[in-house]
Amino acid sequence: MSSLEAVWTQPYERPGAAVVTGVFDILHVGHVRYLGAVAARGLPLVVGVEDDPRVRAWKGPTRPFNPSAERAEVLAALRFVAGVFIVTGPPEAHGPDDYIDLLAPMRPAALAHTAGDPHAGARAAAAAILGADCWEMAAIPDRSTTRIVNAAGKG
Repeated sequence: MSSLEAVWTQPYERPGAAVVTGVFDILHVGHVRYLGAVAARGLPLVVGVEDDPRVRAWKGPTRPFNPSAERAEVLAALRFVAGVFIVTGPPEAHGPDDYIDLLAPMRPAALAHTAGDPHAGARAAAAAILGADCWEMAAIPDRSTTRIVNAAGKG
């Protein structure tokens, strides 16, 4: 049993959605284009937002800039997002088995990630176990929260 939990902020209870998980700290055009491309494939889009302690453990003490509840609220406001949940649990619970256990009750039809994701192989394996398609979406060049933060620091 996974130690991860989905805390729904905008519930979506039907099977067959495309699921994406991530930090989504400072929402930018890269996020919007990526999520829009996933939604454009025709399945309802459900987004999982990593909670604050998990992000802090992975990205350092100054992150996230926005609390998970607010990040989830902003994502839920996008017209093509059908559901949003916050991924809670210990930061060390980030392996494929943890996410398989988290996502299995949702019965997703697809899991999506961006090209170049260092966890792409694990995501593909998880999708196969879940009986879901694995969609690798093109990354949006030069669009990232890190780039925005670095540019703001130079401003």
